[in-house]
Amino acid sequence: MVATLLVLLTLAVMQLTTYVHVRNTLIDAASAGARFGALHDRTAEDGVERTRSLIASSAAADHAQDVSYAYVDTAEGRTLRITVRSGVPLVGLGPGVGTLEVQGRAYDFE
Repeated sequence: MVATLLVLLTLAVMQLTTYVHVRNTLIDAASAGARFGALHDRTAEDGVERTRSLIASSAAADHAQDVSYAYVDTAEGRTLRITVRSGVPLVGLGPGVGTLEVQGRAYDFE
């Protein structure tokens, strides 16, 4: 009985840490891609490709399937927003059930 509870607790902690790791990795990749795409000599498509390559090199390439961008006009100026949608990872690093959506933003200085 106690061993079963310990195993379930261990699996729950592993699931939570895997989820947080993948979420933080996707946020970092989206932010870095947005900053890269907002550079003067780059385009938003360059930022999307940069995001995909960062995700593939640090998590799993399956998480980089749905990456999109949009320009958003705010009071402070125009920003590039890169959005990554992926499955919520199960204990492994591949996508699982549910949807995880993160965004990275950078000011687009013209």
